[in-house]
Amino acid sequence: MSTAVAGPREHRAPSFWQSTNGKKAVMAVTGAILFLFVVGHLLGNLQIFDSRERLNAYSHFLKNLGELLWIARGTLIVCVVLHIVATVQLVLLNLKARPVGYKVKKSVASNYADRTMYWSGPIILAFVIFHLLEFTAGTLHPGAPAFSEEDVYYNVISGFRVWWVSAWYIFSMILLGFHLRHGMWSMFQSLGMNHPRHTPVLKQAALWITILIIGGYISIPVSVLAGWVR
Repeated sequence: MSTAVAGPREHRAPSFWQSTNGKKAVMAVTGAILFLFVVGHLLGNLQIFDSRERLNAYSHFLKNLGELLWIARGTLIVCVVLHIVATVQLVLLNLKARPVGYKVKKSVASNYADRTMYWSGPIILAFVIFHLLEFTAGTLHPGAPAFSEEDVYYNVISGFRVWWVSAWYIFSMILLGFHLRHGMWSMFQSLGMNHPRHTPVLKQAALWITILIIGGYISIPVSVLAGWVR
């Protein structure tokens, strides 16, 4: 009686990237890096409430970083790509694991948050591309009379005075808020911090951190439209 001997491929464990835990780890690490960028970018943008000179000096400082700026941009691009790829692959794995849909869909908070993560991601990506073309490249800047390479303060004010630009920005920031809140909570879960005693506190922490960040971003177009910053 012959015994089937498993080949090397049958004994080979899936690689880190191929495993579900590996994809989740990539999402967590890249998400954390992007989160730090979101916070740092907000702190820089909020200098608009200080003075025109302060915001323009901050922009000038970034432009003078030279190669460091491009290294940072390259790192962010890689993180965005890996984050999107890992997310899409996890979605496909979930669909493959559940090929037959549920007859009754329960509208629980976790499922709603998951669905929001899936469709808000592409919208946020579209916003980032538009935002870069508008305020960094200046090719889509709607303000008049023209985009200024040196006066970032002017670009922000003239851009957000256009109501649909501010509306698109605010809408995208709200979606980013959903993304951030669920992302932070997922990170806490991945770190094994979802103990019943800590869960309510962590959920509230994720909520309030998100509100502070998104509120800070939204305050800029609102202040421009209201005429508080001019």
